[in-house]
Amino acid sequence: MFKKTITVALVLLIIIVIWFVNLLWSAGQFKTIEPHFEGACTQIPGLSGAEDITIHPKTGIAYISACDRRAVNAGKAGNGAIYAYNLNAPDPVLFNLTSNMGRDFQPHGISLYVDNNGKGFLFAINHARGVHTIEVYELIGIALYHTKTISDPMLVSPNDLVAVGPDSFYVSNDHGHVSGIMRVMEDYLKLPLSNVVYYDGSRFSEAASGIKYANGINVSSDGKTLYLCAVTELSLRLYDREVSSGKLSLREKIKLDTGVDNIEIDPSGGLWIGAHPRLLDFVAHAKDPSRLSPSQILYLSPKPSGGFNIKEVYLNKGDELSAASVAAVRGRRMLIGSVFDPKILDCEMK
Repeated sequence: MFKKTITVALVLLIIIVIWFVNLLWSAGQFKTIEPHFEGACTQIPGLSGAEDITIHPKTGIAYISACDRRAVNAGKAGNGAIYAYNLNAPDPVLFNLTSNMGRDFQPHGISLYVDNNGKGFLFAINHARGVHTIEVYELIGIALYHTKTISDPMLVSPNDLVAVGPDSFYVSNDHGHVSGIMRVMEDYLKLPLSNVVYYDGSRFSEAASGIKYANGINVSSDGKTLYLCAVTELSLRLYDREVSSGKLSLREKIKLDTGVDNIEIDPSGGLWIGAHPRLLDFVAHAKDPSRLSPSQILYLSPKPSGGFNIKEVYLNKGDELSAASVAAVRGRRMLIGSVFDPKILDCEMK
């Protein structure tokens, strides 16, 4: 009986060791970070946690979603806002467009929809007071005019969204559980319990499931392909989208070997993805700002024959900007935001 107990204990120990080594490997903890960028970046202070950024394709106005997540985690007001940053200005400044939303406004993922007549709508996930909602704004000049708030029990843990019409959008739920041990297990055991839900203008429905930490989401210009970042899967998922019904079917997964976050798409159809090459460094940084988390920007340019060329455009150990989550590009200009840092980067690419 004693020998059997020892044998079982050794087997369990071996399993735990294998799991732990695999966790470190898949989280990128053994990667060598060699910083590089063909260009120059300027740090723009004045906001905290600029987690998502999108640029109006016609006006050149960047819309930046920011929230002080460290304050939120400490039980304080998020002091969040959506800012405008005019890329056409010789010396652009941050302009708060949502000062009327209150101190606990907690914007997260945002999406800009511009119709055929040039009318614009901005959609934003909001976690104010621990309640998940979608805030919808109409663009009037540079200003945002709040038109509606949408909520539903299917918004379990909304992270990012993409608008596909003035009244319709997809939302990624990054976890299947709100809190507790199951939420932790989803991360460290890489359980595929997150999903994507679709709002058709009147109701929500599940569009995709079985995903490991669904995060950044976007659609192609023709609306027929939906892109989704799966963080702990270390991959980009491509879905065929039925435009009339909104239904999704998985086409393929592209392994990117990094903790992919938000996706922005340029006019050529290229995908710009903010990523966390060392996921456990990101976890440490979330708890302690002095623990830096490397920042990575990937560019996926479409091939004429199909598929993508993949290029690492930016890599930094986290001293210039920690935990980059998004890169929005217009011409040679690239704005990089992060989950926690009190600044963004305004970069000029060579």
